[in-house]
Amino acid sequence: MGMHQSYAPGRVELLGNHTDYNDGVVLSAAIDRGITLIGDSTGSTRVQVGDPVAGLHYETDAEKLAPTKEQDWSNYLVGVLDVFKKNGLPVSGFSADISSTLPQGAGLSSSAALEVATAMLLIKIYGLEVKLIDVAKMCRRAENEFVGMNCGLLDQASSAFGKAGHAIFLDCRSETVENIPFPKGVELLITRCGVPHRLIGGEYNERRAQCFDAAARLGVKALRDVTSARLEEAKATLPTLSYQRAAHVVGENERVLKGIEFLREGNVAGFGELMFASHESSIRNFENSTPEIDKLVEIAKTLPGVLGSRITGGGFGGATVTLLRKENAEEVKEAIEAKYKEQTGNTATAYICEIADGAHIIA
Repeated sequence: MGMHQSYAPGRVELLGNHTDYNDGVVLSAAIDRGITLIGDSTGSTRVQVGDPVAGLHYETDAEKLAPTKEQDWSNYLVGVLDVFKKNGLPVSGFSADISSTLPQGAGLSSSAALEVATAMLLIKIYGLEVKLIDVAKMCRRAENEFVGMNCGLLDQASSAFGKAGHAIFLDCRSETVENIPFPKGVELLITRCGVPHRLIGGEYNERRAQCFDAAARLGVKALRDVTSARLEEAKATLPTLSYQRAAHVVGENERVLKGIEFLREGNVAGFGELMFASHESSIRNFENSTPEIDKLVEIAKTLPGVLGSRITGGGFGGATVTLLRKENAEEVKEAIEAKYKEQTGNTATAYICEIADGAHIIA
């Protein structure tokens, strides 16, 4: 039996922060770092998954799938098998070894990459035909039901639909995906603030609840259905907190649509300004940034070739994404790391990334 190899990239959210569970719109990109799985059918119901470098190994039976607390990393792979089976796909035992080039704790969604890589591997091993959008949806279901994390479709769709030199435009209500050409000559700098993000914490669920509450007070199905003009009219009737949370989400949806216009015009500077504006809203309205993250954005703003910078991902720690001109990437990376150390005493780690292709089969 020949070994098969699948690959799925991490993703970075460019604009559209916390819009996904509000039926909104998001712009993201797949990056040139990700997760590779090498494996095959075990010819039985035995499931064997592991990460040889990290010394992790987990075995189970395809007929008796259940999440494990002790080896929770394995749930991302086993959960995908579970959902494939629930969807009536003819899959059974498989083996897979994980290798990753994704930095941990940088909010680049290694969990979604692991899920999508597993789905691609199973499709290859068992000779299945599955639409890419269904790959993303089944992986999200695995994360929602098997892993127990309440995420939208953004991470899985971004990993599946990535395209070199293109942003990914996801409409979370219609669950449609479109690739938007990105101007040339730019790169992304992902910077970890050295304080890990704790997404599973209460803040994420609290923000969700606040958004749903704001939508209910505004009499709409989701914040997607509110314009900023309509929100301003209703401002007096809303508790301050509801207004702020709604202002962030409504503003983000509008920035995404404006951002697409800028990309189509090749106006990369305008796009960068929207990233700065998005971060301001994270600080003021959504309160999902941290002093460390704000410091990284502040430093980036002063450096040559930087077009925009903002928190990326759920927030409460984690990382920033900075859009910058290719020729400045190295010096900006070094400057951000040095100045952050000087000003905070903490260590930030920056990674230069290209906008890259999505998940695929290598062999």
